Amino acid sequence: MKTRLSLFAILLLMSFFANAQDPHFSQFFASPLTLNPALTGKFDGTLRVAGNYRNQWPAFNNVYTTSTLSVDFPILKSKLPDYDTWGLGILALTDKAGGGVLTNNYLGISTSYHKSLDEDGFQQLGIGFQGTYGQKRLNTDNLKFEDQLTPFGFTGVTADVFNAQQLNINYLDVNAGLLFTSSTSEDNNFYVGASMYHINRPKESFQGGNWNIATRTTISAGGYFPVSDILTLHTSGIYQYQNKATETTVGGALAAVLDNASTNPSNIYLGSWYRFDDAIIPYLGLEFAGMRIGATYDINISSLKAGSQSRGGMEISLIYVKKPAGSKGIPCPKF
Repeated sequence: MKTRLSLFAILLLMSFFANAQDPHFSQFFASPLTLNPALTGKFDGTLRVAGNYRNQWPAFNNVYTTSTLSVDFPILKSKLPDYDTWGLGILALTDKAGGGVLTNNYLGISTSYHKSLDEDGFQQLGIGFQGTYGQKRLNTDNLKFEDQLTPFGFTGVTADVFNAQQLNINYLDVNAGLLFTSSTSEDNNFYVGASMYHINRPKESFQGGNWNIATRTTISAGGYFPVSDILTLHTSGIYQYQNKATETTVGGALAAVLDNASTNPSNIYLGSWYRFDDAIIPYLGLEFAGMRIGATYDINISSLKAGSQSRGGMEISLIYVKKPAGSKGIPCPKF
């Protein structure tokens, strides 16, 4: 009976936490399809590939790790009005908690359309949608209970309380977003967007409870503009709300030109973001040959800093944008 109660408590806590907040990135600006479906295909190029890896709370033995991979691209360019963009994209995400005890996998397809609001295409309004297949799995092989403890370590199988059908959850999810972008010249761009994830609030419970994934609402904004002949300032911020949990992060980075190649310039980025009441996030990035690699490390300043030893999370991002030779497109949000 005690084992059954222990299992139920673990499942309850895991399910509650999973509903509390989605996996998130400190480099939210480098994960466009998890930030806003309206960012699908919204870049200066013909193909974009983005990858992200986050290890949160490394002091607690890889308790949370998150990885994503996305590919998006504009389509039917020759059939659309000048400066309009229609984008398609695919997103894959995996999130592991408790050293792999609880795993969330997502596979999504995104589309967006951006309409030019002026004859030069400097102001655009876009709308995007994303359909996602989600799977949550509890790996009971990694769970240990007191009735398995012997003088020789953990052995045997705990009471037969596991039902395989209850330990795998599959569902469909719907997300959507809006995005407004504006430029005053070919050297700057500013954007503001809003998105909602889990609009249909799919049911998610291991024990048949009436628990649903809470809708996540996100507001994001940012931009870039030159501050000298060799320096450009990139800024961004995000506010998220989900199931009474909120997150506000703001910051920026300076990009210094290493060469002046017209199509794919090389830059080095140095900056920091701040997540309110939680962490300071130094950022270092390198851009070359259409590829940008970014690295951050959360310095925890919250009430958990004693237990975490001020370590919050290590994160790496990679974005590759393919551009045709001699491409000179309209400024777009840059990640």
